[in-house]
Amino acid sequence: MKYKYALLVILFQFSLATVAFTQATLPMDTIPIKDEQAFDIGQGKSLVYAKPKPFAFITQLPRATMGTVNATFSKKSIKPLAFIAVTTGLLILADEPIANGLQQFCRNIQVDPTEKNKIIWSIKLGSKPTTLIKAPQNINTALYQVGQGFPGLLLGAGMFAYGKINHNYRATRTASQLAETFILMGATTQVLKRITGRQSPQPGNENSNQWHFFPSFSAYQKNTPRYDAFPSGHLATLMSTVTILTENYPEKKWIKPVGYSVTGLVALSMINNGAHWASDYPLALGLGYLCARQVAKLNRQLVNKNTTAKNLNRLRVSLQYVNGHIMPASIYKL
Repeated sequence: MKYKYALLVILFQFSLATVAFTQATLPMDTIPIKDEQAFDIGQGKSLVYAKPKPFAFITQLPRATMGTVNATFSKKSIKPLAFIAVTTGLLILADEPIANGLQQFCRNIQVDPTEKNKIIWSIKLGSKPTTLIKAPQNINTALYQVGQGFPGLLLGAGMFAYGKINHNYRATRTASQLAETFILMGATTQVLKRITGRQSPQPGNENSNQWHFFPSFSAYQKNTPRYDAFPSGHLATLMSTVTILTENYPEKKWIKPVGYSVTGLVALSMINNGAHWASDYPLALGLGYLCARQVAKLNRQLVNKNTTAKNLNRLRVSLQYVNGHIMPASIYKL
C-alpha cells in the first residue's frame, strides 16, 4: 500500500510539472489570466493591469511615498540630482534677466500677463464666495490654469468613466494614478515650499528674489506669495500628469511632444505673470517625473513576450520527505 501511495504522489507531481512546463512555453495571449488584462504596446511587449481596487489612489500613497524617497537617495539618482542642483544654481544667477527679458518679449507680442477669468460657478463658504469653475479670458491665464491641476483631474475623471463603462483596467488604473500623483505632488511641494520660503516675483513684492527659510505657519498663510515660489507645484503636477500618461500609453507617440510642449508654455506663462522664477522649475520637473514613475510601477507590469521561454529556469527538481519516505518533487516558481 505504501508503494502505491508513493507512486501516486510521484505521478501527481510529474503531472504538475508537465502543466507548468506547458504553460511556460505557450504564447502569452493563449494563457487566461484571472482578474488581469494585458495590452499590447508593440515590439513584443505588453502592459498587464490587475483589476483595480477601490480607493487604491489613497491606500497606495504610503508605498508610493517610500518608493519615491528610496529612489531619490539611490545611486541612480546621483547624476540627475547633481544636474538639477547645478541647473538650479545657474538659473538663480540669471533669474532676474530671464524674467525681465521674457516679460518684455510678451509685452511686445501683446500677451497680457494679467490673470483674467469669467466666473462660471461659485458657492459661498462662510463669508467668502469660492469659485468652482472659471473661464480664462486671455492666453496667459489659460496656460496658467492648465498647470493648476484641474484639467488633469477632468482627464482622470473621463478616463475613470471610460474604464468603468468599457471594463478597461488600463484606463481605470491610469485615472487612479493621476489622482494619486495629484495628492503626492501637492503634499511634497507644500512641504518644500514651507521649508525654502522663496518669494515669488509678483508685482508689488519688493526685493522679491529672496529666501525666507522655515516661515511660520501664520506668516505663510497670511502672505503666501512671499514664501511659496520654490519649487513650482503647477509644473510638478503637470509633469507628473504627462509622465503617468506616457508610462501607461507608451504606444501613443504624440503624448510626449504634446505634453512637454504644453509644460514648456505653462512654465513661460508663470514667469510672464510673476508667479515663478525660472530656477523654480528644475526640481519641480524632477519631482513630477520621479513620483509619477514610482506610482506607475505599483499599478502595472511590463511583460516581454519574447522572453517567455526563459521562464523554464523556474522549474526545478528537489527531494521531498513524504510519509516516512524521501521521493523526488518538482517545483515551479510562479
